Amino acid sequence: MSTNNKGILVIISGFSGAGKGTLVHELMTRYENEYALSISATTRNPRFGEQEGVHYFYKSRQEFEDMISQDAFLEYAQYVNNYYGTPKQYVLDRMEEGKNVLLEIEMQGAMKVKKNFPDTQLIFVSAPSAAELYNRLAGRGTEEPEVIAKRMQRAYEEAQDMDRYEYLLINDNLDESVTLLHEIITNEKNHETAKNEPYLMQNHIPFVDNMRKELKSFLKGE
Repeated sequence: MSTNNKGILVIISGFSGAGKGTLVHELMTRYENEYALSISATTRNPRFGEQEGVHYFYKSRQEFEDMISQDAFLEYAQYVNNYYGTPKQYVLDRMEEGKNVLLEIEMQGAMKVKKNFPDTQLIFVSAPSAAELYNRLAGRGTEEPEVIAKRMQRAYEEAQDMDRYEYLLINDNLDESVTLLHEIITNEKNHETAKNEPYLMQNHIPFVDNMRKELKSFLKGE
């Protein structure tokens, strides 16, 4: 396969409640032949219904630590006594097949991948406002008020660094956002980045500043 057909690596991050998971799911459904979803490796045991190579690559602790020593991860972290990581070879193989690889991870992991793989494209997904973000979290009906408050606190913390991402996607309408996300990624793959200028994070700093102010006011109860 020619270099021109090689896929790219795209990280999708965003506030809890911004709809990034739904966006990724819809993108994979509509354009399944163009994308691959990165599969993480983990040392935790499979849960009911989970399959090897579909949900995770399940590794023993020794296997995982051997992979760390072999520099086999784009990024990895340890949570509650279990390792989680993004296998490098799986991502590279999918890209060689021409697939754009999607990696939905939080900001800390995104920055690790960007450091190790500078060509990675970072896209941050946001709700149109802090009020809408709260309404979406509350609208789930599955979380207690204190959990929602913690998610809003986390959103405020993430907002301080969201301008480290290349692109901002304001998810106001799901259908339009899926189309736009596909357009941004396709332009990057085809080296037509000039077409993406309207969506560059640097062109939306007033929105970023306002979101920070709104989230701060929300936390203060204003």
